[in-house]
This record gives sequence, structure tokens and C-alpha cells, in this order.
Amino acid sequence: MTDNRNRLYAGAAIALALAAAAGFGLARLTQPSAPAPQAPIEKPAEPGDSIALSADAIRASQIVIAPATAGELDAAIAASATVDSAPDAEAVLTARAAGTVTRILKRIGDPVRAGETIALVESRDASAIAADRSTAAARLRLAEQQLTREGSLLKQGVSPRADYETAQANLALARAEVSRAAAAAGAARVAGDGRSVAVVSPISGRVTSASGTLGTFVSAETELFRVADPARLQISASLPPADAARVRPGDRVALATSDGRSSEGRVRSSTGVVDPTTRAATIVITPGAGATTLVPGQLIQARVFASGGATKGGVMVPQDAVQTLGERSVVFVRTTTGFKAQPVVVGSRSGDLVAIVSGLAAGTPIATTNAFLLKAEIEKNEGGEG
Repeated sequence: MTDNRNRLYAGAAIALALAAAAGFGLARLTQPSAPAPQAPIEKPAEPGDSIALSADAIRASQIVIAPATAGELDAAIAASATVDSAPDAEAVLTARAAGTVTRILKRIGDPVRAGETIALVESRDASAIAADRSTAAARLRLAEQQLTREGSLLKQGVSPRADYETAQANLALARAEVSRAAAAAGAARVAGDGRSVAVVSPISGRVTSASGTLGTFVSAETELFRVADPARLQISASLPPADAARVRPGDRVALATSDGRSSEGRVRSSTGVVDPTTRAATIVITPGAGATTLVPGQLIQARVFASGGATKGGVMVPQDAVQTLGERSVVFVRTTTGFKAQPVVVGSRSGDLVAIVSGLAAGTPIATTNAFLLKAEIEKNEGGEG
């Protein structure tokens, strides 16, 4: 009986062990499998702030490069200005005597050399002047002959010395008369035909105005033409008296036309006089070599960087040069291969100029006009399209 009980207990233990093993296996089968390890996802590398751009591509994109300007922003004085011909670069051509316009040799826009004849005016005054000149020349020849004869007679003892001295005096008077007649003919510009006065340009340049008409009778000193040298210009700008007092000869001036073209100039002088009507003072600006597109009479905008009382430690750039990349303000500095976005700290703004507090040195070449194209290129690359 005892053996039967022992066998019963052993069978129960084996059954329990089998049940436990079966349950563990079932649990293993029903348990969800662990996920397979995944390879780490690589983040795309952040694009650099440099843009490779050839000189030809820069020209094609019309990106303007200019150096950052030294000086404080409050030193820049904005003013309206007018382009004029320099005083010795424009001439008004008139008829030197009353008469009829018989020939016109130049038209508006034609080039003219200094001393070149522009037109001829037939005039009775010219004929009278030419006749006086001929008469004076004839009297001079006669006086010379008389002096020669009196000198010969004096040597022979036939004529007294008084007659010889009289002949000397007559010759001096004849020479003076010839000089007077020649000067009168030259002042009137009497032509070689002896009956016309020539309208002659005293300077080289181009004809900018032509009011003379063929066959028209004109009075003496009537304006017929204007000639100007387009390469010799000056610019007059009106400033408030307080600002004009800060301007010094040689101060830099930024010039801008209505169509967006820019150039530079230098202050030549200041009148120091306030106009009683406009209550403004006038400064005279000499345009630089890049101002060849300016023409007399054109209205432009001038920004004068006055040096009087201004601090020279600041840096200024055009507003178009400053772009925003994310949360950064940048300017695009010219490099040997293209441009690089240079972070800067922006200060105050005035008109189209921005003060740079830090991040940029004066004189550094940067992109100004169309700098936004460089920003767009960097943003395109960040979007994965580059």
C-alpha cells in the first residue's frame, strides 16, 4: 500500500513538471518577438554658408560688389542734387555781328573741336571790319616805303633828319592801326571771305542746343548754339545750413539716379552762403570716373558722408546688402571662389543705409545690389534641391 502511494506521488510530481514545462513553452510561443535592431538614421549635413560663383555668373546675375564703408551712419546727409556742366566745360555760341545765317555746319549731338566753325553769318559789319583791316595793311606798307625812302635821302644829305623821324612815327602809327584792325576782326570772327562772321566753338565737346535757322536774320550776340563737354561735369547739392557746416572738401558722396544706377564723387567746395529763398546752402561735388552716364540737367540723389565732427570707427552698408538666414543677419563677403555668408550685428538704419555694429570690417568687398539672389541659393540648397 505504501508502494502504491509512493508511485501516485511520483506520477503527480511528473505531471506537474510536464504541465509547468508546457505552460512555459506556450508562453514563449505566444510572447511577441523583440524588434530587430535598426540602423541609425543619418541626418543630412547642414549646408555651408559658402556659394561658388564665377565672375561671369556674377555679372550675369547683375550682383554688384562694393566695399563696406567706414564712418558713422549719422554722418550721412541725404540731399537732392542737379548735374551741371563745369563752368569751363560749356560754351554759349553767339553771332558776333548782326546778319543773316548763311551756313550751318553742325547739328545737335555732333562732336565739335575747339576752334572749329559751327556756322557762318553774313554781315555788313563784317565787311566794314574787313575793309578796315585791308586799309590798315595798305597804310602800313606805305609807311614802310616812306621810311625806307627818307632813310636813303637822309644818307645822301638831301632830306633833313626831321623828315626821317616823321616817317618813323607814321610807321609806328600804321603798325598800331594794323594791330587794332586785326584785333577787331579776330573778336568778330571775320571769315576769310571778308563778308561773314564765323560762329566758332572755344571748347571741344558736343552741340547740345541749336536755335539758329538757315536764312534767319540775327542780332549781334544772339545765342545760336550751346556746346558742352559731357565728360566734365559738376553736381550741385542743397543742404540745411547745420549739415553743410559739417561737410569738408574731399568728403565722399554716394550718387544715385532715378533708374537705380549708382556712382561716387567727392565734395569739391562749399559756397558757405545760405540762399535767402530756399534757406539752404549749396555744395559742389565732382563726380568720379563711374559717373559717365550722368548728363547736364539730370536730377539725382546724393548722400554726403560728412567728416566734420563724425566718428570714423563705424561701418555702413547698403540696406540691400543685409539679408536674413534663419535668425541670423548676414552679408555676403566676396571670396576667391564666390561668396560667403558673414553673420553681422545690425544697428540703426537711415534711408537705404544700415549701420553694422560688429562682424564686418570697413573696406571688405560685399554683395550689395541683388544680394537676395545669394540668399535664395543658400535656402534652395537647405531645401535639398541644390
